[in-house]
Amino acid sequence: MSTSLYDMLIKPYLGLSKEIWILSLITLINRTGSMVIVFLTLYLTSELNFSYTEAGIAMSFYGIGSVAGSYIGGWLTDRVGYYPTMFWSLLLGGTTFFGLMYVHSFYWFCGLILLASTIIDCFRPASMASIGTYSSPENHNRSLSLIRLAINLGFGCGAAATGFISFHYGYNSLFIIDGVTCIAAALLMRMILVEKKTVKPKQEKGVTPVKSKSAYQDKNFLLFIGTMCIGAVAFMQLFSAFPVFVKEELLFTEDEFGLLMLINAISIVILEMPLVYALEKKFKRMALIIGGYVIFALGYFALIIPGYWMATLGFFILAISIGEIIAFPFSNAFALSRSSEDRRGEFMGLYGMSFSVAFIIAPMLGMHVAEKYGFQTLWCLSGALCSIAVVGFFIIKGLIDNEEKVPEEIELEVLDTQVHVE
Repeated sequence: MSTSLYDMLIKPYLGLSKEIWILSLITLINRTGSMVIVFLTLYLTSELNFSYTEAGIAMSFYGIGSVAGSYIGGWLTDRVGYYPTMFWSLLLGGTTFFGLMYVHSFYWFCGLILLASTIIDCFRPASMASIGTYSSPENHNRSLSLIRLAINLGFGCGAAATGFISFHYGYNSLFIIDGVTCIAAALLMRMILVEKKTVKPKQEKGVTPVKSKSAYQDKNFLLFIGTMCIGAVAFMQLFSAFPVFVKEELLFTEDEFGLLMLINAISIVILEMPLVYALEKKFKRMALIIGGYVIFALGYFALIIPGYWMATLGFFILAISIGEIIAFPFSNAFALSRSSEDRRGEFMGLYGMSFSVAFIIAPMLGMHVAEKYGFQTLWCLSGALCSIAVVGFFIIKGLIDNEEKVPEEIELEVLDTQVHVE
């Protein structure tokens, strides 16, 4: 194998800890079943005969639970640890999905999906925080990318399988698969992933420990979270309005839509690690996040073009895939880099909440706009939201650059004072 091919395909995976690989395997198993969420709007509109607006509201309850789960998961991670939070989230969350197949009324479904997402999304901030323990700082970007690779491989395999199963055997079997994979991931975690205790520095007697900065006191981080939320509202249309658009406007079957999602996932699986490995050496994180959201915007604006649906659909899937590869690993790593050891759960919980809040807004907004004004208007709005996010990240980039200059200016002032004293 040539050196360049080795550098591109093999080297990005070297140097990662055994625990990161195990965590990726657990994530892969879990996410293979979690693809039911992507098909949920189709289930609600075609099987339960909910209106677009009702389906959007029901999906928003999933987002509300996700916000609660992200907050609770971050809180629990800082108090009881990442390991028990991850385990119980998977085990208890899996059991709640079994109940969804028996719920057919609008209000009961909203209530149960709220409970399920609250429990299962406690896993996310805990798993992200565990990367800080299982990975060295210089490997954070690639460790996060490997976890994302597992998520997307599970996403892709799950999409293809879910589309086939729902089309041939009905939607109820999907809830069984999701519950079983969650529980299987929890049991596998208990068997092969060893909890690594964080060694905290000893404090001298009589000395009050200095508390690190809270995520809620970090103004630039809060602005970053708000901007992520705006962009995520557009991105989340991929999981709410887009499946309905593909089925009802483009007349795809469920298994054809599953294959479309498989293309998205496989593209990420193949390209993400080599691209992240190459890009992290040449560009700063914020510049890459901006680039990712520019590509998202182009993808949504492409869907506005009438006719040539296969070409525009292909470009959209490619744009979403490349945008994810560039934006999300580095936004995740940026959030991790802002946190201190004792506040890691808080920072990663808040980062997770940016997507959770977006999942509250995205289905209600997207399905309502699609029902009242059509999908073309929705894609135009989504592209505009991504463009607003780009402007926001540019502002944050300037603020972060100024942050980095402050210590240098202080050091220069100290040196200048010393010269005058001498």
